[in-house]
Amino acid sequence: MKKKLAVKDASMCAVCLTCENACAAAFYKGEPYYEENLSCIHITLKDGKPKIVTCAQCGSCAKVCEEKAITQNDKGIYIIDKKKCKNCGKCIEECPFHVMVKSKNRDTPSKCISCGICAKQCPQDVLFIKEAS
Repeated sequence: MKKKLAVKDASMCAVCLTCENACAAAFYKGEPYYEENLSCIHITLKDGKPKIVTCAQCGSCAKVCEEKAITQNDKGIYIIDKKKCKNCGKCIEECPFHVMVKSKNRDTPSKCISCGICAKQCPQDVLFIKEAS
């Protein structure tokens, strides 16, 4: 069964950024994640309405990775092998949604792995993990 992070109804979003903080805190434990935008989900306002941008698991990052450090698992999620990654940054540049992030304190980038931490923390219940065959 494939899965990915999805949005129920963006208009319900309170733009409280709880999901962004939960994501960044999960990936960057012990680091000052709030000093950089290190969330793999981005919430902004566009024309006064919430816009929620997440990884679509499109594979653009994997296609440009010369080290083959980004592969798709059996659930359809693209995962970064931090041992293979050479930190060239091509995947970050290629991401059409601009949701791959990299801390100045780490050698490799991070991307959404559809873990659901952001969805679990969302007080408005706007996010969920979508399963598809």
